[in-house]
Amino acid sequence: MTDTGKIRIGTRGSALALRQTALVCAALQTAHPGLEMEIVEIRTSGDWNPAQGEAPLCALAGGKAQFAKEIEDAILSGQVDCGVHSLKDMPAFLPEGLVIDHVLPREDPRDAFLSNGSGGLETLPPGSVLGTSSVRRRAVILSLRPDLKVVSLRGNVPTRIEKLRAGQVDAMILAAAGLARLELLSEVSSFLEPPVMLPAAGQGIVGIETRENDTRTRRILDKISSFETSLCAVAERGAMAALGGSCHTPAAAHAVRRGGDVFLRVEVYAPDGLMSWGDEGHAPAHDVSACRDLGLAIGRRVRDVTPPGILD
Repeated sequence: MTDTGKIRIGTRGSALALRQTALVCAALQTAHPGLEMEIVEIRTSGDWNPAQGEAPLCALAGGKAQFAKEIEDAILSGQVDCGVHSLKDMPAFLPEGLVIDHVLPREDPRDAFLSNGSGGLETLPPGSVLGTSSVRRRAVILSLRPDLKVVSLRGNVPTRIEKLRAGQVDAMILAAAGLARLELLSEVSSFLEPPVMLPAAGQGIVGIETRENDTRTRRILDKISSFETSLCAVAERGAMAALGGSCHTPAAAHAVRRGGDVFLRVEVYAPDGLMSWGDEGHAPAHDVSACRDLGLAIGRRVRDVTPPGILD
């Protein structure tokens, strides 16, 4: 059964956010040919502006949650029916009454290395300046290349690439998924595979947030949500919930489906990259609840072995 009528979709106004929203709309158009879609652009507190300089987002009030606050307010007030997010930017705990249980099929979850030269991270000359706004990426880079200078770098994807070309930094790390969606993979020098740099929880996943009691919107979205991606998303987000960390926490969680199981690896890093604590496990790939429980269990095990202060 297809739905008709109208659905209002909230999104940030960046090129990547609008591209991700277009992917949601395209999927909805295929699933519900008679459905009308209205895209509502909402400026959020997390949107970078030059007055903020390069201060890490976590240093600003609200942290990464500021990417979503105004969109969530619009959902709760009924201004929009749902909001489209990069799942990696969403806190593990959502405001009461909101859920993210619809996701598009996952794009490449890896991190990508971009530089002004050729080669990969291992060929970057000592003393080079590498830009990233992620405490996770910073910690991993320092563990691999303590001879590099890692600096904070903010802005949307095209803006960061412009800063690289202008020589503000010698290299940077960005999510491969965003580059793929913006057709900018030609900018990538190399990819950092999960054994080297474990992705952030939810990286590469477009999540759709709704009111928990909005049965009509959730029914409409049921037809475009990827079950396999949902399994991985709930495992990764379950781990982050158990860790109780924030955007200040250098933590990673990556789940993949292999055969009949979902395998999850979780890592927490010391901010200077000198130490890390991790664990892994698997659960049946037919049960969302089992995958969420897997994430919670592994997250708790990692939390229990992580020294005091790292997760605060």
